[in-house]
Amino acid sequence: MTTAAPPAAAPSGAAHVTIPVGGMTCAACQSRVQRALGKVGGVHDATVNLMLNNATVVFDPTVVSPQALVTRIRESGYEAEIPKGETSALDAQDENEQRQEAEFRALRLRAIVAFIAGAVAMFFSMPLMMYTSHVAGAPGNDPLMLWQERVFTPWFVKYVPWTYAIHPNWLTYGGLVLTAAVMAWAGRHFYTRAWAAAKHGATDMNTLIAVGTGVAFIYSVAATVAPGFFASRGVAPDVYYEAVILITAFILMGNALEARAKRSTAAALRALVRLRPKTARVVRGGVESDIAIDDVLPGDDVIVRPGERVPVDGVLVSGASDVDESMLTGESMPVLKNAGDRVVGGTVNGRGAFQLRATAVGADSVLARIVQLMRDAQGSRAPIQALADRVSAVFVPSVMVLAVVTFGVWFWALTHAGASSSEAAVRGIVSALAVLIIACPCAMGLAVPTAVMVATGRGAALGILVKGGEALQRAGDISTVVLDKTGTVTEGKPGVTDVVRLPNSALSDDEFLRLVASLERASEHPLGDAIVRHADSRGLSLAGVESFAAVPGRGATGVVDGRAIVAGNAALLADWGLDAAPLAAHASRVTGEAKTPVYVAVDGALAGLVAIADPLRDTSRAAIARLRALGLDVVMLTGDHQRTAEAIARQADIPRVVAEVLPDGKVAEVKRLQAEGRVVAMVGDGINDAPALAQADVGVAIGTGTDVAVEAADIALMRGDLHGVADAIELSRRAMRLMRQNLFWAFIYNVIGIPVAAGVLYPSFAVQLSPILASAAMAFSSVSVVANSLRLRAWRPRRASSLQPA
Repeated sequence: MTTAAPPAAAPSGAAHVTIPVGGMTCAACQSRVQRALGKVGGVHDATVNLMLNNATVVFDPTVVSPQALVTRIRESGYEAEIPKGETSALDAQDENEQRQEAEFRALRLRAIVAFIAGAVAMFFSMPLMMYTSHVAGAPGNDPLMLWQERVFTPWFVKYVPWTYAIHPNWLTYGGLVLTAAVMAWAGRHFYTRAWAAAKHGATDMNTLIAVGTGVAFIYSVAATVAPGFFASRGVAPDVYYEAVILITAFILMGNALEARAKRSTAAALRALVRLRPKTARVVRGGVESDIAIDDVLPGDDVIVRPGERVPVDGVLVSGASDVDESMLTGESMPVLKNAGDRVVGGTVNGRGAFQLRATAVGADSVLARIVQLMRDAQGSRAPIQALADRVSAVFVPSVMVLAVVTFGVWFWALTHAGASSSEAAVRGIVSALAVLIIACPCAMGLAVPTAVMVATGRGAALGILVKGGEALQRAGDISTVVLDKTGTVTEGKPGVTDVVRLPNSALSDDEFLRLVASLERASEHPLGDAIVRHADSRGLSLAGVESFAAVPGRGATGVVDGRAIVAGNAALLADWGLDAAPLAAHASRVTGEAKTPVYVAVDGALAGLVAIADPLRDTSRAAIARLRALGLDVVMLTGDHQRTAEAIARQADIPRVVAEVLPDGKVAEVKRLQAEGRVVAMVGDGINDAPALAQADVGVAIGTGTDVAVEAADIALMRGDLHGVADAIELSRRAMRLMRQNLFWAFIYNVIGIPVAAGVLYPSFAVQLSPILASAAMAFSSVSVVANSLRLRAWRPRRASSLQPA
């Protein structure tokens, strides 16, 4: 991706760029890159994502350039590069998948080699243990050491006694060479990244690993080269080569499993990318040919055969077929498509064949825009992550201090208990190493982003596009849901049911309808469209309109065939000094039947009304019952007539209605609810309701499958079904529960693990972790957090039938 227009929340004139960042391994890395970017002049906002390994920066292009941002990232000790050219979200995601796969394979290979090397080192370390009762400095009740001494060593003595004939010097020097090779190849990145951070006065997870294994290696080298120095001071010259190798192996295994799990969190994105066909059959100059999908141009005629995926977005020009749009809406029922209907690339054609005219390709396609929206959402941060960020910023330095304190306490305690200084130093070093190795900032850095990625991916599979971690978190706090009526609670497909003309009108029924329909043809309002369709069905020939004016929330005015036409509600008539009283009885009747009256005046005189009904969606009542069962207050907000709105509300079982409000009145009502301390979600079509959507704490736009991203909304529903609102809230609550679980376990792991590694249980139970077991625990901590988040992939919304209203 390249520099592009800023998101809606960005300052005017700002741009944003997404920069790939390499070398980040933990929350401390993420925090350091973010702080470095935040200090650059001209940067309005910087979001660094450990899962996607990138940084999204909103900046002032007149003050700072993308190259300067890349330079600043490099100066902080990490790899970065200018994004390559203009690519679609599909191509960018495909490249990211390839990088993640390569990273996983490389880590897996290094872990396997390290484990093999560790097994060899442990095999040949058994004879060395004959010289001491147990590894110097390791407590007698250490589980790993007990297993070595009581199980592994006796087995060696019985079955491979020849190993004990090897001179100890050969074993120690062989272990030195093998360990150095593993550190230089399999674990090289730990040390290079730790050094890069140190050069910039920073620390991260690599620092803990590098210091821990480095101290153990240096101590072992000293014991190998000068064993007499240790022996003369009453300390066995034990070496920890196998420990260094196995620590490296366990950490690499954890990194590999983490990389694999991180790839799994992006399964929804990967599935979307794979929906795009590689080729399309295009008709050019009367000749059919299969060409690469990237070579299709808008305006090309594309042939889609039975069972094929639709290659690009377009409009049917011939043929008909049922199309499976479940990848967009989550609905498995195919949709019949005829000439003139729109289809979306990536959907599946049924048994028919058709020809379409391409309208959007590449980055402009619906599929690419969905993928881009999901990538942006998964790259965003949830507010709950701020706690982990604050802890991560001081975590590694704090652990370093704790390791030094651990060494000091052990040294002081043992020397006061009568142990020699050398023995006390060895025990203190082993304990300090365990503290350094077991500490894990990775789990804290992954706790929130993994849940955000899986939740947004699961939402997309259900036809719910959540625009970021902040929206995901806020959705779980919603207490009041405000629903627009037309197209949200109702189908949004109104139809004319009654045409009422005053007896004293000189107009015939057809002429009356023709004049109104001619005016409404210039309108974009659904009610106007219903009148036009009704006139067309009666074969009326419509005229052009002059001086057309739409009055938001009231109606429209204009001149048709030289006659002044006013069509709208009673308030619009009042604006023109007209009284709707002669039609009051008719209006009362139709509004009581949940119909909307459109009053019509011709040449300054009231002429009649047109009644329009917009039927309730089949799923609205059940969906609203789900919302109420979730403990939410439901309000319907509409500009329609009060009696009409109340009739619809009764059908949908909505307890509260606010009717006859203009767009600014909807905003005022949302503000009023917020002033009462409520967290408000506004649900609408994203067009007339845009101001209220923007004002609400969570704006939810109901789409039709191709309305991918309504700028004013935080959540976009791919199908026009209120069940999606309940699904989104349930998903948010579930995701937030997992985020809190992840953070709890990430914190509690360190709160418990570090003291145990330091030896807090040793005085009472003589139990202390060895560095090897500490490394295994550290590897498990990160993987467990990711695995917990992955449980969201199997989440399914609850059915309304299983809920009871609150």
